[in-house]
Amino acid sequence: MQNVWFIWSLIILALWAITYLSKKGHRKEMLKMSLITMPFGLTEPLFVPEYWFPPSLFDLAKKTGFDIESLIFSFAIGGIGTVLYNLIFKKNLAEIPQGERSHSMHRLHIYILFVPVIVFVLLAFFTPLNHIYCGTIALFSGGLATLYCRPDLKGKIWVGGFLFTLLYVIYFGSILLFYPQYVELYWNLENLTHILVLGIPVEELLFAFTFGMYWSGLFEHFYWRKLIHLNKARN
Repeated sequence: MQNVWFIWSLIILALWAITYLSKKGHRKEMLKMSLITMPFGLTEPLFVPEYWFPPSLFDLAKKTGFDIESLIFSFAIGGIGTVLYNLIFKKNLAEIPQGERSHSMHRLHIYILFVPVIVFVLLAFFTPLNHIYCGTIALFSGGLATLYCRPDLKGKIWVGGFLFTLLYVIYFGSILLFYPQYVELYWNLENLTHILVLGIPVEELLFAFTFGMYWSGLFEHFYWRKLIHLNKARN
């Protein structure tokens, strides 16, 4: 099982590449958000071995806490999580006019972007929670905070969470199909709830939902974009 994590990180990267190459209109947001998400792979020492301890390429996770797979994985899910909703519901993006940006609901725009970071740091340093719970609570808080100044993204934020969770179940389930003992061997279940759904730790599903929830609307929020139907974009 030494190369399972590496192989499956390449599989999700391949899905990213297929989407990127086949959906020309979404390439810009995919690449931007993937590059923004990729550095979060460097937080892996916060989760190894507290949360899990997977065999990694060159045995880096065991030796250093860091691994190459986390960077690949973070890069891929950043782009996919951003455009998944838009692809399924045939949405495109339009720039929010400068005049609309001065609306009172946007006065906390820049501060709300930092909500997940603030929440994670507070929970990680001042509570005994496992960092996976700190992360999911932080992402969920970020999603809710986004709704304050971007209520127009309500559908994308909630549905985006469920869509990414569904994709994640398929992705994670494919690992268990070939390696059914992978979770039992490499997740620190004693530190977690020990609740499995279809063999997947519930913590993974909570991460998937909250990541999909927050990340699905982040590009629009950060770059002042709004959703329009694809047909309107062509007109």
